[in-house]
This record gives sequence, C-alpha cells and structure tokens, in this order.
Amino acid sequence: MFHVKHQPGITTPLQARGHLVAFDLAAGAGRKEAAALLRRWSETARRLMAGEPSAQDDTGIARDAGPSSLTVTFGFGHSFFGRTGLEKQRPDALDPLPDFSSDHLDRTRSNGDLWVQIGADDALVAFHALRAIQKDAGSAARVRWQMNGFNRSPGATAHPMTARNLMGQIDGTRNPKPTESDFDERIFVPASGGSGDPEWMANGSYAVVRRIRMLLDDWDQLSLKQQEDVIGRRKSDGAALSGGSGATETTEMDLEKTGSDGKLLVPINAHARISRPDQNGGAAMLRRPFSFHDGIDKDGIPDAGLLFVCWQTDPLRGFVTVQRKLDRGDALSKFIRHESSGLFAVPGGAAKGGYVGQGLMEG
Repeated sequence: MFHVKHQPGITTPLQARGHLVAFDLAAGAGRKEAAALLRRWSETARRLMAGEPSAQDDTGIARDAGPSSLTVTFGFGHSFFGRTGLEKQRPDALDPLPDFSSDHLDRTRSNGDLWVQIGADDALVAFHALRAIQKDAGSAARVRWQMNGFNRSPGATAHPMTARNLMGQIDGTRNPKPTESDFDERIFVPASGGSGDPEWMANGSYAVVRRIRMLLDDWDQLSLKQQEDVIGRRKSDGAALSGGSGATETTEMDLEKTGSDGKLLVPINAHARISRPDQNGGAAMLRRPFSFHDGIDKDGIPDAGLLFVCWQTDPLRGFVTVQRKLDRGDALSKFIRHESSGLFAVPGGAAKGGYVGQGLMEG
C-alpha cells in the first residue's frame, strides 16, 4: 500500500530488483513546480503499487505482472530547500556528511534535489516504475544520476535467509528489527515532536545512500581464514568467530574470547566488532542495500559492490558515528571504496488523497 504511516520501501523485506535515482529541479522550476511533480509522482506510485497502469502514457512494460512487491520511496536532498525557497524548513539533520578516509566520491553521482528508491521482486515491474517516474518528471526535473541493484530472488533458498553480498558474506545479521521495543525510536522521526525535526518530517526517516565499490579481485586473493578475520564472522553461516560449532549468525558475539594462542577470536579490527552498536554508543541504522554490477573493464576488473542504503532517525548519531569508527581501523576498508554519496530527508507516508511531502510544500 502507498498510503501508510511510514513510506513503503523502508521496512519492506529486501526486493530482488532496485533502482535508485536522483533528480535536480530544472532551471526556473521552484516550489510550485516541485509540488506538482510530487503530486504526479505520488499518484503514479499509488497506481503502480496497486498493480494498475500509470495514468499517463503507460508503456505496458509490466502488463500482466501484478505489483510484484513494488515500492516507491521519495526523499529530499539538502539542495532542494534552497531551490524552492524553503530553507527555513530544512532539517539540521541534512547538514552535509563529513569526509571519510575511504571516500573517492564522484560529485556528479552524489546528492541531488530529489531522490527516488524503487524496489520490486520482478525486473520488468521495477523498470516500468523507473520509466514512469522519469516520464512524470517532464520539464520540472532532470535525472542527476541513476543506479541499478539486485538481491537474491525470493524462493531461491530452501528457507528465508539473511542476504549475502558480493564478497559472499552474510550481510545484515545485526539489523534492528521492527519487533524490538526501540526500533521506531532508532529509525523514525516521532510524530509527537520534540526531536528537533520540523513537523513535516513526522513519521519520516533519513536515508544515507552510498555506492561502495568492492575490490573483489583483491578480496578473492585472501584465504578463507583471512576473509573471516576481516569480517569477524564465519563465511559459511555468518556465526561470530567466537562461537563454537553449534553457533549461528544470531549467537551473541563474545568480544573477549581468545583462542589457544591467546589471541582474540574476533580480531580487534574486524568489521563486525567495530560496527556493533554497543561499540558505538548505541548507534544503530537499518541497512537495506542492493548489490550492483556495472560491467567489467578492459583489465578484467569488475565494477561491482553495494548500493548501501541505511535508515535512521538522525544520521549524525547513526551512520556518521559508525563510519567514523570504521575510518579509524576497520580491516574491511582496504577492500572497499566509497564512490558516491547522498543524504536525503524522507518524510512520512502520504495521507489518502494527498502526496508525499505535502506538509512541507503546503505548510
């Protein structure tokens, strides 16, 4: 459903196909044009998520497919507020992210006035939505950058499993879960106010988006033990290296446990150790990524990795806190490269008959 408390695509289970796209408002377009665009986009998203054709010039690409778990999510970048004269409504949480040592950012593929996340369990359904959103932009906005991703298809494994990334590691074991009592507090801006966020962000969240290139050829040269030491977990089942033969990925990690040689079983610079919430003042974020593969260069090196998307109430206390800690000694850092970045304010879901961001545009 499109008209829900929180926008779809945040707590939705990982989808098989995804598109991330950022737009900049066209020269001369302002608040009026942006509001009309958001109204068009919201209506298109509502129709497509219900398995209906788009209202204008539907291409028929996804005919007969049904919605296939389609979600469409909308957000605002830092620059949007200056372009529309809404600077006083810009959240402090949208202050630009600091620089990190693993950054090799392409500014042309970073940030943007508006951001759209599309996910579905069918590639044609996802592309159909992307095409409809692009056509709806019309003369009001132009594409700044666009990225395509994928995950394991539903039903590909004998039973539901945590996803693996392109390094072959189980990825997302310690994600916050909606069943946890403090989940909403960590992920969503409260509706009751008092968080320091503007009213239009009630029930919303902040998305950090990073294109992270994995240096897979370098990674593949490591032995299995070396790979597991970098991550701090077994590759076979995701269990912490401190766990015994009966441990699973959810078995609590023992950070102080040592082996017969007296060395820590989970190395001091292991990614899983450094990124734990209890090693970062309780900082937590909901990671909801897609993998990507954009070809192989003339030297046979794959352009592949992770379209990292994480959600949190406050990116400074969430992503930035953890990334700063990783910057100071994460063993995984030498095998990845952050190549683009964006931070977006994603308001709560649209009311029936309304559109996403209406409280901002008309408040």
